[in-house]
Amino acid sequence: MKPVEPVRIPDVETVARWRRDFPILRERVHGLPLVYLDNGATTQKPESVIAAERAYYEQTNANVHRGVHLLSQRATDAYEGARLRIARFIHAARAEEIVYVRGTTEAINLVAQSYVRPRVNPGDEILISAMEHHSNIVPWQMVCAQTGATLKVVPIDDTGTLDIDAWERMLNPRTRLAAITHASNALGTINPIARLIELAHARGVPVLIDGAQAIAHLPVDVAALDCDFYAFSGHKVYGPTGIGALYAKADLLEAMPPWQGGGDMIRSVTFEKTEYNTIPWRFEAGTPNIAGAVALAAALDYVSAIGVEVAGTHEAELLAYASDALREVPNLRMIGSAKEKVGIASFVMAHAHAHDIGTVLDQCGVAVRTGHHCAMPVMARYGVPATVRASFALYNTRADVDALVAGLARVQEMFPL
Repeated sequence: MKPVEPVRIPDVETVARWRRDFPILRERVHGLPLVYLDNGATTQKPESVIAAERAYYEQTNANVHRGVHLLSQRATDAYEGARLRIARFIHAARAEEIVYVRGTTEAINLVAQSYVRPRVNPGDEILISAMEHHSNIVPWQMVCAQTGATLKVVPIDDTGTLDIDAWERMLNPRTRLAAITHASNALGTINPIARLIELAHARGVPVLIDGAQAIAHLPVDVAALDCDFYAFSGHKVYGPTGIGALYAKADLLEAMPPWQGGGDMIRSVTFEKTEYNTIPWRFEAGTPNIAGAVALAAALDYVSAIGVEVAGTHEAELLAYASDALREVPNLRMIGSAKEKVGIASFVMAHAHAHDIGTVLDQCGVAVRTGHHCAMPVMARYGVPATVRASFALYNTRADVDALVAGLARVQEMFPL
């Protein structure tokens, strides 16, 4: 067998070519070139994605399914064709295993209410980790309040690495579901989800993966992982807001009741009885975000053309460069230093609040995220109210990191010890 060659780090001109695909990167902020380092919150959109959504509205716009006129047929073909492309991107066995949702949050809530809630009783347990986003905490708290189940939390160490021994130990006959992030939005930690899924399945426990922070940076093969559910948002992977996908094994979807009622999720309705549609449409009540689905597929096509591994290699090199540079900044403390990370650098400074740092950086043209990042338990774990988070995408450069560090020098001038 021919050995697999390592993925090379893209050269400067390649990254410059990627940057030209994103119109917003030509914007200026406060008279300065935009340095966009808030990709963990939302990524920018390439021209091909913008064009796909514009073309849909200019040439195809109509409601999907049931319509016999040409535009409706075009819209349906585009909508269902996008579902197939999404399935292929994450290696799902069937397009019917992809449910359109507004994003990761809605996907997790759907699983919580349709799959988990009917299956748990007082004394049962749901297992999550200490590094989760609120979207992978609150839905489970709601289910526990509704059913009398108990939420169990696997700890992390000081580096932000999951305690795998505790994960294995805390899985037990009462565990009805394990839900964990593929990559932490606050720390950047990449969890060894293949191993975590294997441990859970050995005990008969299904697993949901929150893939919001991983989908743009790591290859995702749901078949190889054998995960039961995988959720992600379009806007984290260069697609539009308001659209995302839930992958679920077909047999699980078949056994789940609809979460919402209305149009398009039915086969027939009388005042006495409603017959529900087949999967995945039984979970897609009402007129969907058709243009969003089309544009999401275009975004995944864009990432596929570049290569997730290629982009990830570039981002890993950039994170290493940024981490080295930030460690040289006086009075700066990094938050989260796991061995395996996506391109997220979180930090605090001894003499300035995160929000003040973010405000000064904005005046320098640098966009970062400040606050608790919808991960307040993580902030509590590290004893800080908020952090500054610089998060990288395929279009970021070392010059962006240099601008961040220069902006932090300005922070030190304005907030001396």
